Amino acid sequence: MRYPVVIERGSEATAFGVVFPDLPGCFSAGDTLDEAISNAEEAAAAWIDATLDAGEAVPSPSTLDTIQNNPDYEGWTVGFVTIDPTVLDDRVERANISLPRRVLERLDALARSSHESRSGMIATMTLQARLTPAVRSK
Repeated sequence: MRYPVVIERGSEATAFGVVFPDLPGCFSAGDTLDEAISNAEEAAAAWIDATLDAGEAVPSPSTLDTIQNNPDYEGWTVGFVTIDPTVLDDRVERANISLPRRVLERLDALARSSHESRSGMIATMTLQARLTPAVRSK
C-alpha cells in the first residue's frame, strides 16, 4: 500500500522532515532524504500497528491531487512511501511453537490467572512488550 508523504527539505543545520497527511501525528525525519524516507516507513508501520491495537480504523491513502492541492503543504515535495500490507493484516494464523515443558507450565499458569487462553496470553505479552522503550530501540 502506498501512502503519500510531504517532505520538508533539510539543510546543513536541519533534518529532512516527512509528514503523512493521512496518518494524524505520524511524522519522521532524517539527516539525508534516504534516511528520512526509511525512518518514515518505520514510523508509519508503528503508527498503523498502534492504531489497530487501539481498535481504530486506519485511514485510506489520499490521492496525489488531494495532497498537492492542500495549501498547508505548499512548497513541500510530495512523494510516496510503501507500507508492507502485512502490518494491516489481523487475520488469525495458526502457529506451531515448541517450548520447554517448564516454560509451558508457567505460560499456562499465567493464562489461567489472567482468564485467557494460551494463545491469548502470548498475544497479550507480545503486544505489551512491543510498547516498552527497550524493545522499540532494537
